[in-house]
Amino acid sequence: MSASFKKYTLYFKRPSGTSRGVLTEKDTWFLRITDGEKIGIGECNMFRGLSYDDRPDYEEKLQWVCENINLGREKLWEQLREFPSIQFGVEMAFQSMEAKHPFLLFPSDFTEGKKSIPINGLIWMGDKDFMKKQISEKIKEGFNCIKLKIGAIDFETELELLHSIRENFSAETIELRVDANGAFSPKDALNKLEKLSKFQLHSIEQPIKQGQVDQMAELCAKTPLAIALDEELIGITDVTEKQELIQTIKPQYAIFKPSLIGGFKGTQEWIDSCEKNKTGWWITSALESNIGLNAIAQWTFTLNSNMPQGLGTGSLFTNNFESPLEVMKGELQFDPAEEWEIKF
Repeated sequence: MSASFKKYTLYFKRPSGTSRGVLTEKDTWFLRITDGEKIGIGECNMFRGLSYDDRPDYEEKLQWVCENINLGREKLWEQLREFPSIQFGVEMAFQSMEAKHPFLLFPSDFTEGKKSIPINGLIWMGDKDFMKKQISEKIKEGFNCIKLKIGAIDFETELELLHSIRENFSAETIELRVDANGAFSPKDALNKLEKLSKFQLHSIEQPIKQGQVDQMAELCAKTPLAIALDEELIGITDVTEKQELIQTIKPQYAIFKPSLIGGFKGTQEWIDSCEKNKTGWWITSALESNIGLNAIAQWTFTLNSNMPQGLGTGSLFTNNFESPLEVMKGELQFDPAEEWEIKF
């Protein structure tokens, strides 16, 4: 068996505002393995400034994986706990090589085009008019679950934005999720959550910065609005520590980005911990190309969750790969008649 990797830069169609600034491009890495007859492709989606494995020796570790590919999926995964995005790429590459088709990793009613995955429409950070425009577009496109990133503009302006949505759409018509990306301070977080709760929101992601476990636990105990952990999970690689974190904080929800938390196996460890503690969860992509998004979507469908997932980022890039994935009426669909177009 042999392996190689290649860096690939994705370019945004328009600058996209996040809590880590405005993005115009994003690097990702592809791992290609072959046994001489079949090939497998995995995406190692390291996210600069966010991933636990954003470190100078990242490509060195990818080279080590290529040189030690014969260790196999399980042994490699265990030795890569400090590199969760490479764990994800390794899992995907082996699953791809073992499949009947390199991009048909988890055959199901989803990949046969019989069923789809409900997803949330993502509203990017920006000024009030830009965010209002995005909201109108998502509603016209048929989304009944919308996620807004907040914390970038004035909080009162954000409350006005939520008020204007609720004036026109009830909680029964549109489910609203907000993502603070740690923008609130522990001191004022509860007060802000009380103001936000008036708009019948589904949940808020990561109201305070990760790593403040006691403060987050207290917030989850007192909150009038369901809290979902996100960044809090990044960098926790030991299964016992995962269990302890969920037991300590007792969040209402947890959000899993497989490429940031150790792929399918790493995510499953978190799911097991959440289900033992009656914590809800859903899966979210993290600006992967359509190759990584495809793997996450196919795997997510097998989990049989009925909640809207966060899987609609594939259309953001100018140089993404043509794929059978398509968003229609607020749901991610897979058209088995469509061909993949790989440009590298």
